[in-house]
Amino acid sequence: MSDSVNDDLQTRIEDAVKNPRNLGEMKDADAIGTVGSADCGDMLRMWVKFKEEGGRKVIDRATFQTFGCQTAIAVASVATEMLAGKTIAEAKSMSGEDLAAPLGALPPMKIHCAQLVEGALRSALSGEEALKEPEQKITSAPTLLSQLNAGQASEHKVKIVLDHPGRNAPLGRSTIP
Repeated sequence: MSDSVNDDLQTRIEDAVKNPRNLGEMKDADAIGTVGSADCGDMLRMWVKFKEEGGRKVIDRATFQTFGCQTAIAVASVATEMLAGKTIAEAKSMSGEDLAAPLGALPPMKIHCAQLVEGALRSALSGEEALKEPEQKITSAPTLLSQLNAGQASEHKVKIVLDHPGRNAPLGRSTIP
């Protein structure tokens, strides 16, 4: 990619991160999808709410939370804007590239960010066709942080060593459970 394309992409990503759209949990969601790995730290959860429009069931709105980089936040932000008014089939047919299109072409090392958003959307929509009754609405789910922490056993510890500049011996040691 040329420098001007990279600069333009970076500007669009920064704008989306500074003013994210649809960020946060949706209490009355009809569907929730979560993807990611506690091992690498990238996780994304998407909430979807439907409505009837012209005799069709369409996405009314979508929101997200993520533990991921700026590009993941930016892609999720623009994707949730694009999903409004789409049917389940239309939304499922969208690729990560489609969902990231408003930002421009992502560099190869950032394509996984768009795939994370696509995966969360597909996860949310995968069970939606089975939901027939309105009372089957999802009212709560574990938080993204609790799900990330669930994979970590209590015996994991973080060791902090503080070194004073110009000294060879550490100032303090702490082991945090």
